[in-house]
Amino acid sequence: MLFVKPAALLFAGLLLTASANAAPHVGKPAPDFSAVDSNGKTVKLADFRGKTVVLEWTNDGCPYVQKHYSTNNMQALQKDATAKGVVWLTVISSAPGYQGHVTGDEANSLTKERGAAPTAVLLDPEGAVGHLYDARTTPHMFIVNGEGSLVYMGGIDDKATTDTADVKTARNYVRAALDNLAAGVPVENAVTRPYGCSVKYKAAY
Repeated sequence: MLFVKPAALLFAGLLLTASANAAPHVGKPAPDFSAVDSNGKTVKLADFRGKTVVLEWTNDGCPYVQKHYSTNNMQALQKDATAKGVVWLTVISSAPGYQGHVTGDEANSLTKERGAAPTAVLLDPEGAVGHLYDARTTPHMFIVNGEGSLVYMGGIDDKATTDTADVKTARNYVRAALDNLAAGVPVENAVTRPYGCSVKYKAAY
């Protein structure tokens, strides 16, 4: 009979835990998830296999998010992408009592008021999807290709400020990545530095 030392079992368990909680990597399968949207519908990433999917982490109280919505930058990107068949999922991981937390009705009102055009707004108050993707800021952007692989993760552009004037001169990494995918070429800048407010996750005790 083979006996395994408790220390070895503990080490193996730590490895499994680390693997399960590993951050996503470009070129690897995007972490699958299931979440409820602002209309109470369950949305699964796997349901969109064959389509490009954009994940946008947001918080309407964050000045960095406000920069991109007040200038219509985010809405224009959403509309351009979805018009080409891209699935756009806006994710709200703010916990109850924290900045940016909204109900489904409030999320729908925000979408209407801002003229936004996501495919769906996902409510993630427990932070499950956010932690799965290691989403750190609002906005934090991810792109998944039709094969289910993560092909972009990072900032929306290269101007890490709240200055609305910077939108005009910024290099929009998300738009460029989507253009690369449409052209059938590798994403030129597949990993960039995200910037914005910290995601307002539920406090861990």
